[in-house]
Amino acid sequence: MKKKLLLATGAALVVLLALFGRDLLGLYRLLDYLDTTTQAYEAEGPWPHTADACLGCHGKQGSSLHQRYPSLAGQPAEYLKAQLHNFASGQRMNPNMQPLAMSLTEKQILELSDYYARQPALDNHGFDSDPALRAQGGKLAAAGACMACHGEHLLGQGPFPRLAGQGADYLLAQLDAFAEGRRTDPSGSMKAISATLSPADRKALAHYLASLAAAPK
Repeated sequence: MKKKLLLATGAALVVLLALFGRDLLGLYRLLDYLDTTTQAYEAEGPWPHTADACLGCHGKQGSSLHQRYPSLAGQPAEYLKAQLHNFASGQRMNPNMQPLAMSLTEKQILELSDYYARQPALDNHGFDSDPALRAQGGKLAAAGACMACHGEHLLGQGPFPRLAGQGADYLLAQLDAFAEGRRTDPSGSMKAISATLSPADRKALAHYLASLAAAPK
């Protein structure tokens, strides 16, 4: 009797595997993926992470998929910390960032800044630059001595942000804001430089910067 039952059970399993084997394998892989990603998530701290509130605009691990929102990955921690303080104090205005920054403790600001600074910066693959604008923008970047503050490859350093590989729309919006006095920087250099650029020049510079590699090759 037991032998017949075992044979029947074995036959049933063979049939189930034949009918649903691919689905069962897919389910196993999904469960394994969820387990792995959950462990990685929990390794960085308890749920929820402070950075979870940033995903919608700034993308997974701070790599934005939208040209309008900046990528935070690979930005200098000092710069990120300063901008969160600026948003919280109202020195820099944004309807989304200001209330969020105001809700953060100093410890959370430091944790967020350190977290995003440690994330690998990804190239802006969602942007197709215009060759003529890129060439013009490269000349403007050299003439404006952007590397003096933002680093040799414009990857950012200290209080100066990474420009390379940022969203083109975001870069243009910030250049316009500096030129029009809606955004300021401690040294005043960004306002002075941006104000000398025409709208067409600012667009060309944004195209050039957005097309650069976001990390050393």
